[in-house]
Amino acid sequence: MTDDQAARIVAVHLPGVDGLCAGCRWWWSRLSPYPCYQAEWATRWHARVATRRFLDGLS
Repeated sequence: MTDDQAARIVAVHLPGVDGLCAGCRWWWSRLSPYPCYQAEWATRWHARVATRRFLDGLS
């Protein structure tokens, strides 16, 4: 997984006006509450990468 792919997931899986994930509805016709698993996973992955970059810069 690359940072670009995780950013795409975060960009698509947004909350809809009804509180459901717009990305899940659009891609899979699935009604999932926001934040869905994909949005949570991509946000955590992005945070881990940013933390790793920051800590590597301190060395």
